[in-house]
Amino acid sequence: MNTKIFCDIAEYNLIKKFNKKKIVKGFTTNPSLMRKAGAKDYKSYCKKILKICKKKPISFEVFGDNYTSMMRQALKINTWGKNVYVKVPIINSKNEFTGKVIKELNNKNIKLNITAVYSAKQTEKILKKINKKTKVIISIFAGRAADTGKDPIPEFKKSISLAKKFKNVEILWASVREPYNYLQAKQIGCHIITVPPSIIEKIEKFGKSVIQLTNETVKTFLTDSKKSKFRI
Repeated sequence: MNTKIFCDIAEYNLIKKFNKKKIVKGFTTNPSLMRKAGAKDYKSYCKKILKICKKKPISFEVFGDNYTSMMRQALKINTWGKNVYVKVPIINSKNEFTGKVIKELNNKNIKLNITAVYSAKQTEKILKKINKKTKVIISIFAGRAADTGKDPIPEFKKSISLAKKFKNVEILWASVREPYNYLQAKQIGCHIITVPPSIIEKIEKFGKSVIQLTNETVKTFLTDSKKSKFRI
């Protein structure tokens, strides 16, 4: 499976840098990443990013918390660029399924990235609301699930299987914790994995031998002990 690598970042300079990399096939952002990047005006910041990222798919998330505000924001975000995916969480903060929003936007041929998904049951609910034409990404949070002691792999496998009937749907591995997650995503047939810049740089270095790794590790220990002027 050729799993596409998206870069999960909102920092302008890093998007500029990673947009040039062939390994990076798209970008994902969210309100937390936007805040971390220092964005003050959401719309103008997104438009600034789109001046660099003109062709690769990029997701911008709504931050409304009810049907009316989500729809209003989604329709505006969709006008910002042809490569834009409107990111919508599967529920709002009151635990209400956003199925009505998903269905209406999908019927308007708006590309969607449904986020904060954790289970195949949630994937199934999404698939019941969409057509088989307009592009939809379903972002399943592997790392955050694993952080709580849950194995995310079975949910991915079931979700990928459910999505097979939909040629317009891609399953995305989100909340990456280590470079090895990329190989796991490939093994199970995940369409996309979204990765922070530091881990993309590690993926680019894949292929080192055990001898190289051992040698580098020992050299690091030696260098640090010399810097600290350790004596026994």
